[in-house]
Amino acid sequence: MSIDIRTLRDDTPACAELIHFNNAGAALAPRSVTDAILTHLADEQRLGGYEAASRAEARINNFYDAFAKLLACEASEIAYAENATHAWNSLFNAIPFTAGDIVLTGQSEYASNFLALLHMAKRQGIEIQVIPNDSAGVIDLERLEAAINPRVKLIALTHTPSQSGVIHPAARVGFMARAHNILYLLDACQSAGQIDLNVNELGCDMLTGTGRKYLRGPRGTGFLYMRRSSMAKLEPAWIDLHSANWSSANTYEFRDDARRFENWECFVAGKIGLGVAIDYALQIGMPAIETRVGELGATLRETLGAIAGVQVHEHGKQLSGIVTFSKQGVSAATLQEGLRAKGINSSVARLASNQLDLAKRGLGDINRASVHYYNTDEEIARFCQMVAQF
Repeated sequence: MSIDIRTLRDDTPACAELIHFNNAGAALAPRSVTDAILTHLADEQRLGGYEAASRAEARINNFYDAFAKLLACEASEIAYAENATHAWNSLFNAIPFTAGDIVLTGQSEYASNFLALLHMAKRQGIEIQVIPNDSAGVIDLERLEAAINPRVKLIALTHTPSQSGVIHPAARVGFMARAHNILYLLDACQSAGQIDLNVNELGCDMLTGTGRKYLRGPRGTGFLYMRRSSMAKLEPAWIDLHSANWSSANTYEFRDDARRFENWECFVAGKIGLGVAIDYALQIGMPAIETRVGELGATLRETLGAIAGVQVHEHGKQLSGIVTFSKQGVSAATLQEGLRAKGINSSVARLASNQLDLAKRGLGDINRASVHYYNTDEEIARFCQMVAQF
């Protein structure tokens, strides 16, 4: 399916005002997503919060159906979360760890996830083993296989890192996890919305993500997937009247679906808006989106790499729309601020948030530009022209 770029840019008002290459931070929402949120907030103001939610029941439930289509799973395996970190921690803290259990993770693991691992090691005595990346910058599968033993309780992997444009071989990791009956938790924050995801092909027991990045949903929204066949292995660490049934004065039963990881109270307008964002992506088609984003990322890397004094930091056959680079003699923050002053949004991947990966690669703070399907070759040319002038 071809993508009608002009129509999509018309649906995204900010495209007329700026160049947005910070989609890995927060993408620009389509007009329909913002309209859905504002409409529900107006209903809450006019009718009352509970009453507006009752009236919007079908739009709220669309969240689950939309994600089921996006991830090729059942709607009952999907839950809403206030953000990706909450989603990830809800699943991670539901695993019954005991002292001596091993968690295998990668060099590229997201900062908040790794901090949670450190915290669990301090509280429960688990052991963390970090599998280094190979020469292509992705998790070394041979070393991962060699690290598996009966004490390994979990493999936790970030699919596409925040600080690099590589795409880790998540499906091959999933094959290993299934072969050894090990729980597998996949962070899809940066891959959901730019890569066509199928949880059955990925082989993950759990997957988490955010609404604000490549899915083009609102901030303060997230989601999780929990494979039904693995649900009995986990028990939520916290509970409320939505996640469980208070069956008698002294007994309760968790829900039998992924919504056992939800809270009763949530950002209803955001939940509706995120469902609309998924519908929008599905209408375009995830295969077409993945192709478009990959092509734009490749063009950006090639054009940046031709600029004197610029070093692009990722290389390989399978790369995402995230591009990291450095300009000789110019700090990452200075370049980011200079570009923003010219109406160009980008980001900085900071060493302080990437103590494993950037440190091992001998890098400090680096610049990050992340493209989406509504970006254009002309914007890439303008961006690179500005970078060259610093």
